[in-house]
Amino acid sequence: MATAMVLDPKPPASFKSDTDQSSNDEEDLYGRLKSLQRQIEFVDIQEEYVKDEQKNLKRELLRAQEEVKRIQSVPLVIGQFMEMPSASVALHRHSNALVDVLPPEADSSISLLSQSEKPDVTYNDIGGCDIQKQEIREAVELPLTHHELYKQIGIDPPRGVLLYGPPGTGKTMLAKAVANHTTAAFIRVVGSEFVQKYLGEGPRMVRDVFRLAKENAPAIIFIDEVDAIATARFDAQTGADREVQRILMELLNQMDGFDQTVNVKVIMATNRADTLDPALLRPGRLDRKIEFPLPDRRQKRLVFQVCTAKMNLSDEVDLEDYVSRPDKISAAEITAICQEAGMHAVRKNRYVILPKDFEKGYRTNVKKPDTDFDFYK
Repeated sequence: MATAMVLDPKPPASFKSDTDQSSNDEEDLYGRLKSLQRQIEFVDIQEEYVKDEQKNLKRELLRAQEEVKRIQSVPLVIGQFMEMPSASVALHRHSNALVDVLPPEADSSISLLSQSEKPDVTYNDIGGCDIQKQEIREAVELPLTHHELYKQIGIDPPRGVLLYGPPGTGKTMLAKAVANHTTAAFIRVVGSEFVQKYLGEGPRMVRDVFRLAKENAPAIIFIDEVDAIATARFDAQTGADREVQRILMELLNQMDGFDQTVNVKVIMATNRADTLDPALLRPGRLDRKIEFPLPDRRQKRLVFQVCTAKMNLSDEVDLEDYVSRPDKISAAEITAICQEAGMHAVRKNRYVILPKDFEKGYRTNVKKPDTDFDFYK
């Protein structure tokens, strides 16, 4: 007897769960695909919007540039009121219309000394030179502080002052004292600074110095070692010599050309006054010439007193002994003698300066006239 087999129509539970899981994964993938497609469409729309905005901005830029050209093609008010002869101006590159007036050129090495930069040297720090102090105060300080006095008298104040004499006699130091005692703007330059590498730079620097002084009047211009650019003119054979002569001619023009009503004073210092050009020394340019000779006995005493005022000297030190010696020494050498005496005491680890220290300093700094200097042996 045969036995019939009955098949169960229900699938296994594990197969059903796998089918459901695969259908859910397909739905998730389809959802992610639709989301990415929508994001791509949104990015495409944004790209088209950015391109349209870029085109609009370019058109606006072109219209703005055309408007600027149209406006600048008409002469501006700057050309009528602010433009001055020899002024530097900025022009439009398309229409060549005047756009702006540039500030004048100025050399970076030329500047005013501020109140904090001014020397702290006073007239009391300079021993002797009583006549020189009085003359320079009359020629420089008095016209700046009491200009109306000269108008009432009916005379013109001195324009320039020349300080000349041997080295170390106090010319530059007296100019520092003038800068300290006046509230006027002070411009200090050295003659060799005007000699530049390129042609025309030296005369331009001279013009810059006087222009800066006029803009900040009352002002004092101090040119040290003026013999570097103001030697007597000759038939120059080289370009360098001709350039130095052009600097001198510009200096002569500026000193004789600037307005007398402007309170600008010029002080020059040199130890070779015999080499200066006669045109510079004439009245009207350098009205006052102050000589600084080597100090006499009285001046030596005053210089020694000033130099040793703050030094701790022994009671045995007799300064009159060094004052009465016949050697012709300058004020700078007297200062060096005192400094060397102090250094000798420091080497010996002493707090008091003895006569032998001064004697050592004197022998070190004061050379005999017949001393031979064999530099090249």
